[in-house]
Amino acid sequence: MTDHWANFGLDLHLDLQGSPVRAGLEDSLRTAIQGGRLAAGSLLPPTRALAADLGIARNTVAEAYGQLVAEGWLVARQGSGTRVAAQGPEPENASEPAAPSRRLPYDLRAGHPDVGSFPRAAWLAAARAAVNAAPSEAFGYSDPRGLPVLRSALAAYLARARGVRVTPERIVVCSGFTQGLWLLGTVLHARGARRVGVESHGHRQHRDLLAQCGLAPSALPVDGSGATPDELGGLDAVLLTPAHQFPLGVALDPARRAEFTRWAAGTGALLVEDDYDGEFRYDRRPIGAVQALAPEHVAYLGTASKTLAPGVRLGWMVLPQELVRPVTERLATVAVQTSALDQLTLAELIRSGAYDKHVRRSRLAYRRRLERLLGVLGRAAPELTTAGLAAGLHTILELPAGSEEDDVARAAAARGLAVEGLGHYAAPGHDRGPALVIGYATPPQHAYSSALARLAATLEGLQGGSRRDH
Repeated sequence: MTDHWANFGLDLHLDLQGSPVRAGLEDSLRTAIQGGRLAAGSLLPPTRALAADLGIARNTVAEAYGQLVAEGWLVARQGSGTRVAAQGPEPENASEPAAPSRRLPYDLRAGHPDVGSFPRAAWLAAARAAVNAAPSEAFGYSDPRGLPVLRSALAAYLARARGVRVTPERIVVCSGFTQGLWLLGTVLHARGARRVGVESHGHRQHRDLLAQCGLAPSALPVDGSGATPDELGGLDAVLLTPAHQFPLGVALDPARRAEFTRWAAGTGALLVEDDYDGEFRYDRRPIGAVQALAPEHVAYLGTASKTLAPGVRLGWMVLPQELVRPVTERLATVAVQTSALDQLTLAELIRSGAYDKHVRRSRLAYRRRLERLLGVLGRAAPELTTAGLAAGLHTILELPAGSEEDDVARAAAARGLAVEGLGHYAAPGHDRGPALVIGYATPPQHAYSSALARLAATLEGLQGGSRRDH
């Protein structure tokens, strides 16, 4: 008969050295706690289970636990077992000051949704339904393109909501936009591509990533109609954010959409469409995807990072037919692939309509946040101009001529607020007038008012300084 205690044991690796055994056990536990291997609150194995695992007497384990409880390393409560204490004795280097945290309590940087609005109940319900309905094969090694059920759900959603021309066979599921861009970059380089156009303002990480793939980024100016198609000679691909240019906020106008797609079709180049927040438009219905104009010359990339949360780590590519196989083969060699459980859950979330409901609810909430931001700016700095208001999760706030973005960011940081200047996103040689990029979606709802108050105080201080200078 199996020993009853074995069913309730917890695995715990301890290296017992020295004699007597009890002293060695105590030293081993202290070392594990001091080094952080046993974190505060960690549950230790029952005395009988640990004694059997270590091949020592149960009384020895009980006495060692008792000694560490007396010293404050452990806590023991009837019915809840023995756990690592929340605060042990001070370590030997406790007199050294801790390194200051770089994270500020309030954050208005762009590129983040309100993760506090993640639809926990809907996600859990979708996960439960999806796991119950999934065939056993879904939990094994699967097609590197992604589970068929998710690719089918995405094809239907993208066609309906974003105007993408797509079949499930053209979709490759990845762990987010960054992985998708890396996959495309490595495949393009292997096929002979060497130069890629990027918008003059955008994520520098994306420019760096393309360079790591062996592709030389070449910046295309952006004006009020989006990226300009005037300097395309010698490029093998172009990365665009056409629905809502990041971070300047303009949409690529219809004439330029047509010009970019004609160029790609005529030269055999590839357009890479980053549709990072295409669902969030406030002045009219969301602008459809460029991909629909030239499906064989546009790679469409989307992600759940803005609609749900970055931690979901799910993205998707809709590829020209000729790129499906090489991208899939490249993905199959990558150790980091997306979880089948998360794929099943997102598929059910889309299929059930809960994904659409969450997007519409989020769109309304972010529009209200934008209205609150504009109200605060109108009172604190009415002479400053805003741009990029029609869509997305951020806006541009133009600063007075001669202002230094870094000075404004430091003044905000002194008030506990993180903001970034527009120059942070500029490619070399493409600086514009000073401005802040305000991510109004980033703070959790309970912190939004305080974040806006700190922004207002920063801008009022800036305006006061400007008036004194004159």
